[in-house]
Amino acid sequence: MLVTERRERILAAARERGAASVAELAAVLQVSEMTVRRDIDQLADEGVVERVRGGMRLRAGHRPSTAPAVSAERRAIAEAAATMIEPGMAIGISGGATGLALARAVRDVADLTVVTNSLSVADLFSPPERADAPYMQTVVLTGGVRTPAESLVGPVAVRALEHLHCDLVFIDAHGLDVHAGITTMNLLEAETSRAFMATAREVIVLADHTRWGVVGLTTIADLSDIDRLITDDGLDDEARQQLAAHVGSLQVAARRTEASAGTD
Repeated sequence: MLVTERRERILAAARERGAASVAELAAVLQVSEMTVRRDIDQLADEGVVERVRGGMRLRAGHRPSTAPAVSAERRAIAEAAATMIEPGMAIGISGGATGLALARAVRDVADLTVVTNSLSVADLFSPPERADAPYMQTVVLTGGVRTPAESLVGPVAVRALEHLHCDLVFIDAHGLDVHAGITTMNLLEAETSRAFMATAREVIVLADHTRWGVVGLTTIADLSDIDRLITDDGLDDEARQQLAAHVGSLQVAARRTEASAGTD
């Protein structure tokens, strides 16, 4: 991986999630922690991130992007997940870049109720210009503590979810591991994601292949709690076998070439 590409991915993580640890970035990028620290130092010198203990965060004044670039992996996963959604359903979409890509893929589904803790997802479904849309959609936005990644988490969000029931809930995974399960770096986010899962008739986790083997600070749930995991075809055969043995159902979405994606 080129230095410029690596630093772009580090910056993308800052814009999407607000912050990231050196350990998680090293695992995702498959480089040493020392290499990641040097990249963070360079980005900090450029004024776009701030060094913090154990990692970095987006510099104050730089809002996380509400429309991050959609990678081929996220696009494939979102399109596969979208085929599960039908008019009249109530669905939950957690915060995260892949969840936002899914929201874009289903924003024209009629009579849809969307429960979310993501400000970006809520904005996508209910901007002012959509007020006269020829079909009914309902957006339920939880309250809670706002994170740098534009999600709402914590006890208020959990309380809002306690008495809701969704046909499908889509969780955007930070990390997946056989022993640690589904993980995240944010304790309040973990609590909120568990509450989301409790509302679901079926829990679908969205995770591109780079999430495999990444272990965040805290566990959201075991792999066995996943009804369906949707990933991309960058996941190697050994990882597929391990996941298939633990999750309810494993779905591998084929990434499109740049040429075919450009025909959208």
